[in-house]
Amino acid sequence: MRRMEFKMERPGLLKEGDAVTVTEGVLPSNYYYTIDPALAMSGNIPFRERMLAREGTVVSIVENERGFYVTAEFKEDKTC
Repeated sequence: MRRMEFKMERPGLLKEGDAVTVTEGVLPSNYYYTIDPALAMSGNIPFRERMLAREGTVVSIVENERGFYVTAEFKEDKTC
């Protein structure tokens, strides 16, 4: 299992237990992932740490002084 953190701008867009699908974006030296439909976004991920799975489950949502952070868990098969 792989856990990844995403930044969500507004409360209530996702809840724990929600099934999510992510879209991969490519930058010159990193990937980034967006929970569809544009609900939350990951930080930049180095090429060597590319995520293989595209479907996961929200395991926690935390609010702090910087905003809302969603942690999602993805089942990855290294043979993909």
